[in-house]
Amino acid sequence: MSTSLIYRSSTVYQAAMFALYGRHYRSRYRAVSGLIPPNTTVLDLCCGPGYLFQKFLRPKSVKYHGIDVNRGFIDRLIRAGATGQVADLHTLDPLPTADYVIMHASLYHFLPDPGAIVDRMLKAARRQVIIAEPIRNLSTSNLPLISRLASGHADPGSGNHRHRFTEETLDDFFARYASRILLQFLIPGGREKIYVLAVS
Repeated sequence: MSTSLIYRSSTVYQAAMFALYGRHYRSRYRAVSGLIPPNTTVLDLCCGPGYLFQKFLRPKSVKYHGIDVNRGFIDRLIRAGATGQVADLHTLDPLPTADYVIMHASLYHFLPDPGAIVDRMLKAARRQVIIAEPIRNLSTSNLPLISRLASGHADPGSGNHRHRFTEETLDDFFARYASRILLQFLIPGGREKIYVLAVS
């Protein structure tokens, strides 16, 4: 399966994310890392090139394990001092266990019903599940050209994923986990929303 251009290079991927989030680029990682105490274990699903670990979690002595379909991203993560594995999360079951199981800006890869991956995350987490998901997306732009370009370059190697969440559809999805929700909030700039779920 073909991988989109931005997923072929860690540098290009980070540049694309910076262009998308602008001055709030670091805020999205800071918001997630602020929820994770030092000296804990973290499983990061669809981890990308490991920016969260390298810049925010490594200084907290977090034992970090990333999973991504992209071999280049995982190789970079391992060189940075974490552990990682190449795997397709649509089929990886069960997930490795950790204190905190997180997913950053990737839940849309599991639409139309991402409940199965969230349920597996809850089984794998010893403390909490943390999910940060974009709710403002270029692929849902009213400008057809922008929408086509954004959705056409969104294949990490597991298939193209045109559909995205809005804040309303994300809230509707998480309504099924209402009894587990400990915290929900928007990151600065309002492009992503974070949900923190209790495991029991």
